[in-house]
Amino acid sequence: MELELVNAMAQVAPILEAMTEEAAAELAEGYALAAAAIAVGLAALGSGYAERGIGAAAVGAIAEDRDMFVPGIVLTVLPETLVIFAIVVIFLV
Repeated sequence: MELELVNAMAQVAPILEAMTEEAAAELAEGYALAAAAIAVGLAALGSGYAERGIGAAAVGAIAEDRDMFVPGIVLTVLPETLVIFAIVVIFLV
């Protein structure tokens, strides 16, 4: 396994050395965009997972007591701010 990794690195090294600074900058920008997309995707996944339980509990609470509507909505929307913050971070980076 280690020998295969060394062989793969030996094949990639000349390509990286021949890369111009402009190409390296484009590659780095591509990696940054991919990382940002993964970050927002994971934030949305976590938010959806949190909203699943919170939403079910909020609907149950609202069914029993109408006064729980506003707190239920606030607690249901709260995890969504995670995705909003992730999108803001993308535009800042």
